Amino acid sequence: MELHLFRHGETNWNKEGRAQSHNGSKLTNLGINQAQIVRDKIRNIEFDCIYSSSSRRAKQTAELIWPQRVTEILYSYSLREIELGPWEGQLYKDIKLTDPTSHKHFFSEPHLFSLKGAETFQNLTDRSVKFIHEIFHNNRAKVVAVVSHGAFLKALFTKLEQKDLSEIWEPPFMHNCAHNIIRFTKNGSAKIIQYADKSKW
Repeated sequence: MELHLFRHGETNWNKEGRAQSHNGSKLTNLGINQAQIVRDKIRNIEFDCIYSSSSRRAKQTAELIWPQRVTEILYSYSLREIELGPWEGQLYKDIKLTDPTSHKHFFSEPHLFSLKGAETFQNLTDRSVKFIHEIFHNNRAKVVAVVSHGAFLKALFTKLEQKDLSEIWEPPFMHNCAHNIIRFTKNGSAKIIQYADKSKW
């Protein structure tokens, strides 16, 4: 299976510096343009199946990239961003003042991040790996697209590269509408071909 994974386009909350996980934000004009650029860039790739996070910003991105296939897109809660619970919608600069320890853990020591009502990065990693394995088993020998989120994708790639949770935020940055490619062999082993638009050959 060849798996193409995309982060959603820029949102109003990205622009404002707000914590976003499952709710709220929508694409900005730039985010819409980013998705349209991806649409044009990959127009010659024939995808057998398209999955998207069920969050609004991911759904918008997927529908802009594949406007002729909107009714075929499979939306999943499992592809959503890390759940941030009480942080949802808050400005990161305010969180840094009200909860400096959790803020530091989230951005600098993700393996230590633990917030009541939120997922840990281990929870996120386990969820991402489990669902991607399900996609593989349901789509052998196919070309599949997935639209998801920054932390979700970073957690998945950190696991695939056999790195520690503490290394999740290491470069490359998973920018808005970043295009990633993973190839799976028949036995399920995975090879990263492209990471945030950069070739891994």
